[in-house]
Amino acid sequence: MTQPIFLVLAAALSLAPSALLANDIYLEAGRLVDVQAGNVLTGQCISITDDKITAIASCGPTPKGAERVDWSGFTVLPGLIDLHTHLADAGQSADLGLPLKTSPAATALIGAHNARLTLEAGFTTVRDVGTYRGLTDIALRDAINAGHVPGPRMFVAGAYITIPKGGGELNGVIPNDQLPSDMRLGVASTPEEAAAKTAFLIEQGADFIKTIATGAVLAIGTEPGEPEMTEDQLRAVVETARAKGVFVTAHAHGAVGIKNAIRAGVRSIEHASLIDDDALAMAKASGTWLVMDIYNGDYIDDIGTKEGWPEEYLRKNRETTDVQRVGFMKAVKRGVKLAYGTDSGVYPHGQNAKQFAYMVRYGMTPMQAIQSATIRAAELLGKEKMLGAIAAGRFADLVAVKENPLTNITALEHIALVMKDGKIVR
Repeated sequence: MTQPIFLVLAAALSLAPSALLANDIYLEAGRLVDVQAGNVLTGQCISITDDKITAIASCGPTPKGAERVDWSGFTVLPGLIDLHTHLADAGQSADLGLPLKTSPAATALIGAHNARLTLEAGFTTVRDVGTYRGLTDIALRDAINAGHVPGPRMFVAGAYITIPKGGGELNGVIPNDQLPSDMRLGVASTPEEAAAKTAFLIEQGADFIKTIATGAVLAIGTEPGEPEMTEDQLRAVVETARAKGVFVTAHAHGAVGIKNAIRAGVRSIEHASLIDDDALAMAKASGTWLVMDIYNGDYIDDIGTKEGWPEEYLRKNRETTDVQRVGFMKAVKRGVKLAYGTDSGVYPHGQNAKQFAYMVRYGMTPMQAIQSATIRAAELLGKEKMLGAIAAGRFADLVAVKENPLTNITALEHIALVMKDGKIVR
C-alpha cells in the first residue's frame, strides 16, 4: 500500500541535512604537492564534501555515496593565487583613452571574460588591485560569488587611492578634473581626504585598499622613482582601514616611496622595482610582503614596441625591468616575504603562470615559486586557514598538470584540470 505523502516527507526531513544535500567526491591524485611540508606525495586521495576538503589519506575503496574522480595521471596542486591582477579593466594598449571610451557596464563585461580566462588558467583566487572605472571590480566579484559568471574568488580594492595627476589617475587624455566621477573615487590631496576616501571604498565593499605611493611605469607624467603620497597620507589610509579590519597595499617602485609605505604600516608593496638594501632590510624586519611582477617587463618591451605604446611607457619599463629582477634576487636571498603577483591586464589574462619560470630563473626553487602562489599568497591575504593548501578545512580549489612542475616549472603554463569550490570548471 502506498504511504501517505506526508509520511514520506516526514521520513525525508528526518534525515540529517548532510545526507540530503552533501556532494561527496573522492579524488585520486597521481602526485600531490604538499605546499605546507614542501614535498610531493603519491598514492593520496582527497575527500571533498561540497566546497571543502575533509581529509587527505592513502587511497582505498571509494567511500559509500561518494563519486570517485580519477586524477591519477596528473600532479595535483592547490588552486593558484595571483595577488596582482586587473580583471575589471579595459586592458593595456597604445590607446591612452581606452579606459575612458569603455563604459562601466562594458568594463564589467570585459572583466567577466577576463575572469573566466583566469580561472581556466588555474588561478582560483585573485587579488584585483584596482580599476580606472571605480567599483566595477566589486560588481564583478559579487557576480562571481552569486554564480552569475564563472571566475576566481576575488578580493578587490574598489579604486586607487592616489594624489591628483598621480600614478593612479588616467593622465594625458583630457584634463583630469573633467574625467567622470567614477574614475576619481580615490583621488586625495591631504591625509584627511585620503582617510575619507578609504572609508568610502570600504563602505562600498572593498576587501582591501590600494594606495599609489610612487609614480607609475604605465601612467603619463609620473616617474616610478618619485614618491607621491606622503607618509602621513599613507598612514591615514592604513589607520582608517585597520580600524575597519582591512589591510592596505602600496604600489611603490622607488625606494623612498617603499620606505614611506613600510613606515606607514602597509601590509604589502607592489612592484618594488627600485628597492634598495635599506628598504629590503626594513621589509624583512617589519614582515612587509613584496609582490614583484618580474615577468611583464619583457612583454611590455616586446609588444609595447610593436604596437606603438607611448615612448614614455617604454622608457620607464626599460629603466625598471632589470633592476627589479636584481632586487627580487636579493629579496629571495635575504628571506624577505614574497608572494605571487603578475600585473595581469598589462599582458593578456590567462597567461598568469608565465611568471613562475622567471621566479625560478631569478633565485627561487620551483617549490618556493609554487608556495608563493599558494600558501604564501594565502598568508598575505590572511586566508591561510581557507586557501592555499590541500588540507582539511580548506576550500576544494585544485589544479592538475600532466608533468611534475618541480622538475619543469613551465608545466604550470599548461593547466589540464581545474576545480573550484569542489566543482570541476575545466
